[in-house]
Amino acid sequence: MKLYARLFLSHLLVICIALGAVLLISETLASAFIRHHVEQMVTLIGPDGASLRPDLERGVRRTLNAALLASLPLALIVAALTALLSARRVVKSVELLRDGSHAIATGDYGRRLPEEGRDELTDVARHFNRMAAALQQVEQGRVELISNVAHELRTPLSALRGYAEAMSDGVMAPEAVSGAILRETTAMERLAQDLSVVSRVEAGAVDLHPSDFAADTLLLDAFERFTGVYEERGVALVQSGHPGLPLITADFERASQILANLLGNALRHTPRGGQVTLGAEHRGGDVVFTVADTGSGIAPEHLERIFERFYRVDPARTRGDGSGVGLTIARGLATRMGGSLTVCSSPGGSVFTLKLLVAHPH
Repeated sequence: MKLYARLFLSHLLVICIALGAVLLISETLASAFIRHHVEQMVTLIGPDGASLRPDLERGVRRTLNAALLASLPLALIVAALTALLSARRVVKSVELLRDGSHAIATGDYGRRLPEEGRDELTDVARHFNRMAAALQQVEQGRVELISNVAHELRTPLSALRGYAEAMSDGVMAPEAVSGAILRETTAMERLAQDLSVVSRVEAGAVDLHPSDFAADTLLLDAFERFTGVYEERGVALVQSGHPGLPLITADFERASQILANLLGNALRHTPRGGQVTLGAEHRGGDVVFTVADTGSGIAPEHLERIFERFYRVDPARTRGDGSGVGLTIARGLATRMGGSLTVCSSPGGSVFTLKLLVAHPH
């Protein structure tokens, strides 16, 4: 049986039970009311009213029953129409939800339900719309991921084909081609590794080995790793640590990986003669590491998206500048370690802020 018919019949059953209860209760309580009313009539009639008492009681009861029975069909009609409209409203909402879920199942993630009213059905519609929006975002991310991966692989594959054809035609010697092929396959291998890492980070399946260590050690390690590279590029790397930093709880290798990504990005976006400052300070229950550069900065419309996979502020950047998932991995690792990674920027440069938890005494 259809939901509409079941709702209507259930409403009608409740109405019939209610009407039956009204008739039964009125029959039970009517005697007292009728007796009181007849007593008043007998008093008004006078001495002759006592002989009329039985006729008066029968007449009043007959009139009351007749009125109730006469009004019963009309009451049933009104109640049935009300039940019809009520069932139709509920069924309409269910049908909208059914059609919307069917649309979602067929890939139409743009379907939305009307959010009119303040009842539970409206809450269901509101939650459905939120679910549809989330699925639409996931689908959009999936399409962008496939497109970006295809784009990242297209260039090295084209280069490999070109080298193979050049070697086949005798234009290039095998010795010259081997180095180029090794370079392109290394780039594809790096992309595959980065994709594997970002998928595990986003799924919360990355392996972490937290320990307590001095924040100064992490700061010094990052500074020493990049000092030579910065000197070669003509960019000054300045350390700005506060003395007496407390111990922090984190995975040292993963935290070092985050700072390495931030320092590498800062180096790419800072012109020769510029400066990058690597700092750390104690704020409340966190140690805050900052990487501030003197580059051109990041436009406001890009700030919310730079942590997305493969998102590049400058579309002209090539794959040689990285796979495009470094910041995604860095933020995911920071979050998994109980910290955070944020950015603020202005035309005079950008500042990335990494927060890691201060170690608590055991």
